[in-house]
Amino acid sequence: MAVTGLLAASLAACGNSDDDENGGGSNGGGELSGSVVADGSSTVAPLGEAAAELFMTENPGVQVTVGTSGTGGGFEKFCAGETDISEASRDIKDEEAQACADAGIEFVQLGVANDALTVMANQDNPVDCLTVEQLQQIWGPDSTLSNWSEIEGLDADFDEELDLYGPGTDSGTFDFFTEAINGEGGVQRTDYNNIGEDDNSGILGVEGSAGGLFYSGYSYYLENQDRVKAIEIDNGDGCVAPAEETVQDGSYAPLGRQLYIFPSDQGLEKEQVRAFVEYFVSNSGEVAEAAGFIGLTEDQEAEALESLDSIG
Repeated sequence: MAVTGLLAASLAACGNSDDDENGGGSNGGGELSGSVVADGSSTVAPLGEAAAELFMTENPGVQVTVGTSGTGGGFEKFCAGETDISEASRDIKDEEAQACADAGIEFVQLGVANDALTVMANQDNPVDCLTVEQLQQIWGPDSTLSNWSEIEGLDADFDEELDLYGPGTDSGTFDFFTEAINGEGGVQRTDYNNIGEDDNSGILGVEGSAGGLFYSGYSYYLENQDRVKAIEIDNGDGCVAPAEETVQDGSYAPLGRQLYIFPSDQGLEKEQVRAFVEYFVSNSGEVAEAAGFIGLTEDQEAEALESLDSIG
């Protein structure tokens, strides 16, 4: 919340300029100016906002805006040339990459943080852990489960109606979860409360529903852990809670993931865009901490920096 407030204040202070409209770079005094436009995942948005706030503190002549159209919606804008950077909570799909190629837009994929996609329940729910198979029972495309008591092998006696909340189909979190749990991206039961990109609605729904269940990024759980509880995940080796160490060591499977930014070649031709991207990657640990995310491992950070260095 503090990062978002500071970002808003910084954006208001920056205002508009001729350089902003023209996408210009540095001004006559040698300081950076102009605009940087990013859009995409609502999960990655807090990272982008934190990076923007930190970057604009050092570069007050640059205006960085971060939208939340969802990973899929962000790629649509990106491949149409409307944004400099697309933020994503999954890899780019083949058809999205082809749309960019058809439009003559090249890009590079850069990891900026890790995330523990978190399954959240009402705090009074006696269930502490769910297996991947049980999540399939709940969220599978052919599931007709309507009560917690119908879940096979549940570790608690819980007779309460299932009240499911999840992101919309443009969400990278939706694609990642369905791929990891149901084995195919985009395949899931449709009779759930579709909260679109508004993760706060999912938190509110689960908080007020005894049988509520919701999945979203780890940062939303951290912000609301006094309102909801995280369900541990058993992938065959015992129950594992979402946490920094379990994501980085790979034991929080299959719901640990990387988060990405995709700058375009056209965007990187602008001095202020390239400077922002370099800042984002080079300070990914600080940005992740400021936004409540899990930092990259040393190997992941080295890979991102190497990819950035390879950009012509």
